[in-house]
Amino acid sequence: MNSRASQLKAFDRLLTIMDELREQCPWDKKQTMESLRHLTIEETYELGDAILDNDLEEVKKEIGDLMLHLVFYAKIGSETNTFDIADVCNSICEKLIHRHPHIYGDVKVKDEAEVKRNWEKLKLKEGRTSVLEGVPKSLPALVKASRIQDKVSGVGFDWEKPEQVWEKVEEELNEFKVEVAKNDVDAMESEFGDVLFSLVNYARFKNINPENALERTNKKFSKRFQYLESKAKVLNKDLKDMTLGEMDVFWEEAKKL
Repeated sequence: MNSRASQLKAFDRLLTIMDELREQCPWDKKQTMESLRHLTIEETYELGDAILDNDLEEVKKEIGDLMLHLVFYAKIGSETNTFDIADVCNSICEKLIHRHPHIYGDVKVKDEAEVKRNWEKLKLKEGRTSVLEGVPKSLPALVKASRIQDKVSGVGFDWEKPEQVWEKVEEELNEFKVEVAKNDVDAMESEFGDVLFSLVNYARFKNINPENALERTNKKFSKRFQYLESKAKVLNKDLKDMTLGEMDVFWEEAKKL
């Protein structure tokens, strides 16, 4: 691996290139924080895909793309004398030191759970009025549910055993079935949301990341369906003209693959 000196030299090179692009490239000169925002979100998801695929070469590339965006934001901030990359780095360093008193102070902790509880308590002392303030409003609903539950758990608002959570899942499923029988769409949606929220909570107790789990299933389904499509093409058939029985044969083949 590279030495610290080499790492710093590489980061300095990136900062220099960013300065040059901002000054000389018509596209880069035109960008604002707002125009970059959706691109940054896209890059974050691409990094997430590479991580789930366990493609470390791609992970390296996507980290670079995301790092470029972070340096870009800092460059834009420096142009209005608001902040620069040094301010960004020093700010996060100070935050990490402050929120890790068990490393940089004399606080004693016994496990990870206690570290998380202390983290949330420190954030409240910093001026936040709710532990949920740190959950971005624009997060996808599944991720947001997981983060909400993780946050409140950090201050002790939680079940004691996974069995209790599973009982809640079954309770919510039964309530959902009742509304399905009534065919009340609004009530069904409300109860279905409760089912999902409870399942996310159970996943947390089992150390399962629900977003990763669902995305793995998405990828698995997509690969199997694309295999089915390829087999249909070999037979010169259109999927809509095939019976479910015919499609199921190829589906089972895809599962074995």
